[in-house]
Order: sequence, then C-alpha cells, then structure tokens
Amino acid sequence: MMMNSAAMDEADEICASCGVPAGDAIKLKNCNACKLAAVECQKNHRPQHNPREGPLTAELHDELLFKQPESTHLGDCPICFNPLPLDPKKSAINSCCCKFICGGCLYAWKLMENTKETCPFCRTSVPETQAEADRNYMKRIKANDPIAMRQIGAKRENEGDYSAAFEYWTKAAKLGDAESHNQLSTMYSKGQGVVKDEKMKIYHTEKAAIAGHPLARYNLAMQEGGNGRYERSVKHLIIAANLGHDGSIQKLMVAYKAGWVDKEGLAAALRAYQAAMVAMKSPQREAAEAAEAASRYTLS
Repeated sequence: MMMNSAAMDEADEICASCGVPAGDAIKLKNCNACKLAAVECQKNHRPQHNPREGPLTAELHDELLFKQPESTHLGDCPICFNPLPLDPKKSAINSCCCKFICGGCLYAWKLMENTKETCPFCRTSVPETQAEADRNYMKRIKANDPIAMRQIGAKRENEGDYSAAFEYWTKAAKLGDAESHNQLSTMYSKGQGVVKDEKMKIYHTEKAAIAGHPLARYNLAMQEGGNGRYERSVKHLIIAANLGHDGSIQKLMVAYKAGWVDKEGLAAALRAYQAAMVAMKSPQREAAEAAEAASRYTLS
C-alpha cells in the first residue's frame, strides 16, 4: 500500500474508525461525527457518535491505541487453555492444523503411548519432512488461514524473497494476524520488499500493538520516548508489562528513577506483570522445562 505526497503531508489524515492512513488505495471521506473516515468504515462507526459533538480524530485514535488488550496476540494454548508463553521456544506449531501448542502439552502428549508421531490437537500424523510441512501450510493458505500465511511468509523472508514475504504477510495482516503486522512494520522500516515508509511502519506497529503484541507495543514506547513524549511512552510500557513483557517492566523501573512514572503506577504494573507470568505457568510446563534442562545437562 503506497501513499501519495499529499497524504504524507497530512498528519491527521487517518481513518477515525480503524486508524489506517490515507493513500492511493484508501480514500477518506468527510464525516460529520469525526472529520475523516474510510468510506467502508463510516456506516459502522457513525452510530457511536453524536454528529453535532463528535470527538476529534486523534482522540478516537488514542482511545483505541491505549486500550489494554485482554490477552497477548498469541492467545491461549488450545489444549490446556492457559496463555501461551511469550518465549517462542516454549511452544511449537504443527503445519497440519496451524495451532500453537505449549511445551507442557507437547511434553505430556509425548509421554502417552503411541502418540509421538501425531499432532496433539488434530491427531493427524506429524509431517516427516519440511516439504511435507510446506504442503500442509499451502493447504491451510487455501483455506485462508493467516497463521499458515505468516509461516510461509517467514520462510520466504529467510530465503531472501522479500517481495513474496511481503505479499504473504500483507494477506495475513488483512485477516487480523498481529505478528504479520509486526513483520510488515519491519519491512517498511528497512525497505525490504517495499519502499521505506515511516508512516506505514508506524501504522502496522500500532495495529500489532492494539492486537496484543507486546514487542510491537514496546517498540512504540521506545519511539515515543526517543521523541521526548514520555507520558505516551510510559502508557505503552505499562500495557506491555501487563501482558508479561520482560523488557517493558525493566524499562518502567528506569522510567520510575527518571520520574516519568510514580510509585503507585510502577507497583500496579509489577502486580499485573507478575500475575501474567503466573498465568503462563503450569505443572506440565514446569515438567517440560525440567526435562529439557536435564537433557541439556546429560548431553553436555
């Protein structure tokens, strides 16, 4: 999605409903309620406002941006229903169903008889080769699975095919995949597979953050802090810390020493962070981590 120069010059030209910036593919239209809105969004958001006294576009944008997500973008393990850990090494995906399974459930499944070669979620055979796994992903892509699109996008990026990666991640992002939004923000930042575009980088980072992506939220905090907008930076850090993001709680401690967050605010964030960390634990996950640690010790 590319924007013309006129759109680049207008900082406030974003849809008040979904936050997308104006561009060649996105046409904005005057709205009595909130000044500017994408045409397809107007009918959806118009009933939410008093047409005579509607809030400003920036206020609507910030209301959506700084709303605390109920969970991270990863969601819950579909077997134990505990929140998936943020550490990608503590969960895994099977190409058959494109479900992320926590390490605890994978470990418990392997301990059962005659289950080692099947998926613990859909019970189908685990692919024996990467080529077979890729075929499974392509089948899921035909069924409009954004997770499969994300995985193939990552594969194309690793192969150096940035244009293909951009295409897959764009399709996945349109289907609401937060990680794909986060990857697109990086591509717009580096100019990989697309022309560098700071405005689109911020747009995709914000979309990922709104969907509960802690790292994207942390990146927004760093950007705001770098621009001297410490109040906004702290807001982002608190939201990410509440989701269990280690880096954000560490930065909040630095912000406290600098006087950008008070003692009560830091204490509340610490309590929420600890609660998020506890929610990501389970006896099965602890057993899996202990078994992995024992295996590393034995091999060394």
